[in-house]
Amino acid sequence: PSRTVPVNSSFSSTSPLSAWTTTESSSSAHLSRASTSSISPQSSADSETEERLPTCLARRARGSSSAHSCSAATTSQSNRQSKERRNPSSSIGLNENEMGSNENGATNGCSNGQHVLLMEKQEKIEPKVFKKRWLILVIFMFLSGSNGAQWIQYSIIANIVSEYYNVSFQAVDWTSMIYMLTYIFFFIPAAWLLDKWGLRLSVLLGALGNCVGAWIKLMSTHPDSFWVTFVGQTIVGASQMFTLGIPPRLAAVWFGPDEVSRACALGVFGNQLGIAVGFVLPPMIVSNGTVEHITYDLTNLFLGSAVLNTVILALVVCFFTARPSVPPSLAQVNALEEKTFDNNFWGTLRKLMTSRDFVILFVTYGINTGVFYAISTLLSQMVLSVYPNETVAVGQVGLVIVVAGMAGSVVGGFILDKFKRFKLTTIMIYLFSFIGMFSFTLTIDLDSMVIVFINAALLGFFMTGYLPIGFEFAAEITYPAAEGTTSGLLNASAQIFGIALTWLMGIVMHKFGTLTSNIIMSSCLIVGTVLTCFIREDLKRQKAHSVQCQIPTSETQLTSCTIQQNEHF
Repeated sequence: PSRTVPVNSSFSSTSPLSAWTTTESSSSAHLSRASTSSISPQSSADSETEERLPTCLARRARGSSSAHSCSAATTSQSNRQSKERRNPSSSIGLNENEMGSNENGATNGCSNGQHVLLMEKQEKIEPKVFKKRWLILVIFMFLSGSNGAQWIQYSIIANIVSEYYNVSFQAVDWTSMIYMLTYIFFFIPAAWLLDKWGLRLSVLLGALGNCVGAWIKLMSTHPDSFWVTFVGQTIVGASQMFTLGIPPRLAAVWFGPDEVSRACALGVFGNQLGIAVGFVLPPMIVSNGTVEHITYDLTNLFLGSAVLNTVILALVVCFFTARPSVPPSLAQVNALEEKTFDNNFWGTLRKLMTSRDFVILFVTYGINTGVFYAISTLLSQMVLSVYPNETVAVGQVGLVIVVAGMAGSVVGGFILDKFKRFKLTTIMIYLFSFIGMFSFTLTIDLDSMVIVFINAALLGFFMTGYLPIGFEFAAEITYPAAEGTTSGLLNASAQIFGIALTWLMGIVMHKFGTLTSNIIMSSCLIVGTVLTCFIREDLKRQKAHSVQCQIPTSETQLTSCTIQQNEHF
């Protein structure tokens, strides 16, 4: 008579994979000691499915700390399965000799003589996208936009804020730079939180910080309360560490392989839309005048922001979920499977920062985005130094930069989804960013605001359009590293370069003039363009999209296989 032995699965129910596995109702949670030799007719069908797939999920019975891939079943096991399919009744029972022989065969079939257990009954999960993904994306866009609007709302009216609070222009600039500084200090814990607990908690914390900071700023509408407004701005700035790296992660978790670049671009689009609002609304709402008049205007500005962020927080609490019930792509299935068995955040961080290609991208992304941050922060001082009476036009120039950048983001995402030419697209975007910056530098003092607007559009389209492209390029060359981790590192680079360039260009501008500072920033962009050419285009995620795979769907689905170590980047 056959003998069965109960087996406990090594898969934790709390693993990231468990949310995307379907459960089987089975009256028996037993498996024969030689599972590949005792196969029911239903199991035979599952085995046939396995044989059609090039890969399977191989893992040690007791928690493995690294990702492995399963080799094909041994020849002896395949022959035995073929015999059993011809005669299913022969697989009902095994005597002790057969079981012992099969155990030895399984052991010999594993590399290094290690017997490894793998899930036996597997259900192939078909990737699926859900309509709710658009709701999730829109909620995030509003959240990211509200944060972006608050980033620039002081700098764009720097002359009014400086006089009202009786502080220097450098102090006003720090209301924007505090965003960058807080991110640099706290992005690693935020990236770990996103990697460990997923999208919902990170987005919830970001929305909460936005809301609390906005209400604190409402209490700062008094000339002696600059420190209050700075505290509120610091809280808002710190909350961006939970949201700034979300777009590539949200796109990968919720969207299919042909939508992921566009979804990432739209996620960045939301932040840029908020920055556009931050450019245009404060100059329209807050105008120069008496202290009482400015107090009234600032109160309206801060109150509107506080109410909006409260509504966004409510939407996040009620409707934002971490992930769909079924993964949207095979690459995401593989990434979650890898994370289940190799969930080492610090190890991933070390691999990323020792990867030649990622380090180059880390530097070039920081240069491009840092120049954009410096221009956005110093735009008011740049334009007003040449056109002192164009206070409202300054906000409109910023609006043109950002709106053109939003168009560039969407177009760039479409190009990536359509042609998959990540390196070429990145280089061309970078090159045209330099051309736009150089043109802006040479024409800003020609006494023509029309030319300023045209160059602002050119600069914004390519420079801001680079942001999601950099995220997606990083996700490709570092797959299966978590997108939140790679984007977090890129954003940290952007903040580092942003602070350095904003501070240095502010000093250069006041000592040597706008032309000199713009020439330096143009030189930085040409250096970044050249460095980008040295990045090797190894599109690991695109390769994973075409790989068929299976994931375990029952706690007792175990069989034998061979281990092969995977090296990803």
